[in-house]
Amino acid sequence: MQTLLFLSNMGGYEILLILFVVLIFFGAKKIPELARGLGQGIREFKEATKEISDELEKGVNENPHLSK
Repeated sequence: MQTLLFLSNMGGYEILLILFVVLIFFGAKKIPELARGLGQGIREFKEATKEISDELEKGVNENPHLSK
């Protein structure tokens, strides 16, 4: 998981501090809403990248001389 590489240098105290700052800025009622929006964004991004890779694979399969 290369996306979480930056978290490897963080200890428990730093993570708690970040969570506390997020709680202060957004409040307890907004955090589930923010998490839901983040999840939807990630899901849409994955769907878009899958569509693009499927289209590229389809194009290569239709024109096999392009894959070399």
